[in-house]
Amino acid sequence: MDGTQIPNDIGKVIEADRAHVWHHLIQHKPFETVDPRVIVEGKGMRVWDAKGKEHLDAVSGGVWTVNVGYGRESIARAVYEQLVKLNYFAGSAGSIPAATFAERLTSKMPGLSRVYFSNSGSEANEKVYKMVRQIAHRHHGGRKWKILFRERDYHGTTIAALASAGQPQRAEQYGPFPPGFVMVPHCLEYRRQWDVENYGERAADAIEEVILREGPDTVGAIVLEPVTAGGGVIVPPKGYWERVQEICRRYGILLHIDEVVCGVGRTGTWFGYQHFGIRPDFVTMAKGVASGYAAIACTVTTEAVFEMFKDDPADPMGYFRDISTFGGCTAGPAAALENMRIIEDEGLLENTLRMGERTLANLNALAERHRVIGDVRGKGLFCGAELVADRATKEPADEKMVAAVVADCMAQGVIIGMTNRSLHGLNNTLCLSPALIATPDDIDRITDAIDRALTKVFG
Repeated sequence: MDGTQIPNDIGKVIEADRAHVWHHLIQHKPFETVDPRVIVEGKGMRVWDAKGKEHLDAVSGGVWTVNVGYGRESIARAVYEQLVKLNYFAGSAGSIPAATFAERLTSKMPGLSRVYFSNSGSEANEKVYKMVRQIAHRHHGGRKWKILFRERDYHGTTIAALASAGQPQRAEQYGPFPPGFVMVPHCLEYRRQWDVENYGERAADAIEEVILREGPDTVGAIVLEPVTAGGGVIVPPKGYWERVQEICRRYGILLHIDEVVCGVGRTGTWFGYQHFGIRPDFVTMAKGVASGYAAIACTVTTEAVFEMFKDDPADPMGYFRDISTFGGCTAGPAAALENMRIIEDEGLLENTLRMGERTLANLNALAERHRVIGDVRGKGLFCGAELVADRATKEPADEKMVAAVVADCMAQGVIIGMTNRSLHGLNNTLCLSPALIATPDDIDRITDAIDRALTKVFG
């Protein structure tokens, strides 16, 4: 092999993987005796592994990414044609696909107007943190520098992003972290912290309590997922978002919505925050923006935020002094434009709402048969089922047994997810995020596999 060809001998590929690839989120010790999993092909919602086994993918590439499904030739062609014309130029200059996509994207986001390109969700969130800190120095005498984040939310893998991780297991062994990141309570009503009637409003009021404790003149922004993803698929309860916005306005706190998972159709609207009437100052996104066909992430802001960085050109410190090298790649916005066209032309937002309703209905039907299901929740094609050892006490199911359900589904040829090494004692939620192209038969096959797995593991 001359270094440019992929070998036909899959055995050699597996050995090369075992010897040289450092996989994400995996303990490699077992690979001393078993083969690593290698995925070789995808079409629609199906993928095939190195052994030729077909799997129905109910997690869109493992991490909520392949929103329009595998094998989209039109996206591949759009990327190819753009790369031949211009593959890259630094983001200090513009490009046709970047400008075109920024315009199309913001047309779906009333009130937002500026797009800063980078290459991952973690990086997109880091950009906001830097913007907030620079705004604090330029406009608030350095005072409003703290950033609030919510328990059970997650915002990325970098050190600053982990400083804002509401999932303690993900952050373990990576500290010490930079100061100024302050946690507020979660809003999962199923595991309610307050015995009140208007739980959503009470959970939001807890944010105000943290602001008052820290000092409103020290808090610059709050970062929240519209629907908490890896922390257990949590849809905020009624009244929550209205009160959150009211609190942010009252104290002059910038509202940052992390749409890295929910963005670009996952919940049945272009963005998850659009279900709740939220008017954010920042929106970040990555995974579904190009459905994994090219790397792209976006930090989208209001014009008011953008104007805070416009100043006398003679001031060497007056602009946002940041760069994302691969934010200048043109493949990302080229793929994103075609990805958006597919979602529009194929009516995938509408399909997501319909198939999401079917998924939740199927999961609720399973809850009638399996007492191990304590709670079913979700929005669009982003659904979860929390497993418990006892419904009355809500004692979480053992994580190993939850993992056994996932493994049994895999053995049946259906890939599902779960909360994983994130929350001490609470990694007990099954997670579903099939592609937006899912059919009724796909949804039924996914939940049928879960039904059989629950029977096998829990009886």
